[in-house]
Amino acid sequence: MTRRIVIGVTGASGAPYARRLLDVLSQHHQRWDVEPHLVFSKTGRMVFQDETGIDPKSYDFPFWGSMDMTAPFASGSARFESMIIVPCSAGTMGRLAGGTSINLVSRAAEVMLKERRKLILVLRESPYSLIHLRNMVAVTEAGATVMPASPSFYSKPANREELLDTVVMRALDHLGLESNLIERWSGREMRKE
Repeated sequence: MTRRIVIGVTGASGAPYARRLLDVLSQHHQRWDVEPHLVFSKTGRMVFQDETGIDPKSYDFPFWGSMDMTAPFASGSARFESMIIVPCSAGTMGRLAGGTSINLVSRAAEVMLKERRKLILVLRESPYSLIHLRNMVAVTEAGATVMPASPSFYSKPANREELLDTVVMRALDHLGLESNLIERWSGREMRKE
């Protein structure tokens, strides 16, 4: 059975993470038997085009308008399996923590929480205020996974794409999609002292 997922993009800087995730999904969605649906906030679409130079409608996935509440994933009865918001702005996370939806991105996330489905927030903010930290706790308690866009370096990324992959592969892991974009941590050989 095809797994349907929602990819949400908000206006935080970090659109290259979304672009890389969409590129990987474009290459592998049939093998994974996944049907991604896309929704961008109004600002998310502007930032995506500014930071990547790509029109998000160029991906061959269903694309929904930021205020289109007729999208199937605006209701829990549509049975979408999971959602990832990448990047997720601190404002979007705050609205989710407060139970307030203002567009299709936040409504879809609200549906994931109320239906106890997987919601991953790839937060792109630095530094964190106390309000951000409290909102992280609130959305985590509600069932979301907060995954800051914090790249790792143990795989020794050689370029920007490999650096993006350190976050994108972890996001795919949390969506239950097996990938090997980077070398996984396998530990180190024991050293004699």
